[in-house]
Amino acid sequence: MEFKDSKITVVSPAKINLHLEVLGKRKDGYHELAMLMQSINLEDYLEIELNNNGFINLSSNNTELDLKEDNLIIKAANILRNYYPDRNLGANIFLNKNIPIGAGLAGGSSNAAAALIGLNKLWVLNLDQPTLQKFALKLGSDVPFFLRGGSQYCFGRGEILEKYRSDSRFFLIILKNPKVSLSTSEIYKKYSEKFQGDFLSSEKEYEEKRNNLRSLDFTNVNFLNRTIKIRNDLQKIVQNENKSVYDALNLFSQIEECICFSMSGSGPSCYGLFDNYEIAKKVYEKNQRLFISFGYNSWLCAFQSEGIKIL
Repeated sequence: MEFKDSKITVVSPAKINLHLEVLGKRKDGYHELAMLMQSINLEDYLEIELNNNGFINLSSNNTELDLKEDNLIIKAANILRNYYPDRNLGANIFLNKNIPIGAGLAGGSSNAAAALIGLNKLWVLNLDQPTLQKFALKLGSDVPFFLRGGSQYCFGRGEILEKYRSDSRFFLIILKNPKVSLSTSEIYKKYSEKFQGDFLSSEKEYEEKRNNLRSLDFTNVNFLNRTIKIRNDLQKIVQNENKSVYDALNLFSQIEECICFSMSGSGPSCYGLFDNYEIAKKVYEKNQRLFISFGYNSWLCAFQSEGIKIL
């Protein structure tokens, strides 16, 4: 096998949820979801280099990460290697981590998808999109989204994707306390225990909810006119239990220029939306001391129309 490149860099963006609705509990134990997910330009970078020893070596600038076999990057690499057991496929991977861990921004899922895309190219595997999607779902419910990125409706447990065609260009401020991280599975478990009486159970009911979401128009005009509010069902659990989420949402509610705000995913990251970069930047700079006084790290970001890319 002749390799075209010996080293590549893959951009691995975070996501936010513009809609997260828990419809019911599936027979496989997962939850049936109706979501709208959006790529943002808060990004990690995977520097991937071929090696000749057939091993996957992972290192990072982040000392808090588990870089052993449980890391999704290594799991992604091993799925590809096991698909081609007759080849001596190896790589040295350095993860430049900027997306906060355990934040509801799906940095780990993005990294897994970036590893699939990057190694598929570096190892010249030429795997098609459906095959990569199948592997992505084995790694986690959010991973398939990142193979496409941009704005996507995500149904099922998150793997059924439909492109949302929006030219909306929002800017956002993200707040996250670095000392707080939450378990996604725990949050879903608590949500189930509290709201399972409201769960739907038939495909007909699910499709009705999906169509409701498809009919919503997530454009600047509707946000500005306050005809749309962001829905995140998991927020009902987390904001009452987690002070950092409660305080972040309260802070955004007091910023007049913020047109909408929400928790992302299972938290604890929260974000406020702005339709103008200059306004968002001004608010961000004006409130830096306030954010720090509440213990938050903060980021000024923008929506982006593309997902993972190879530089």
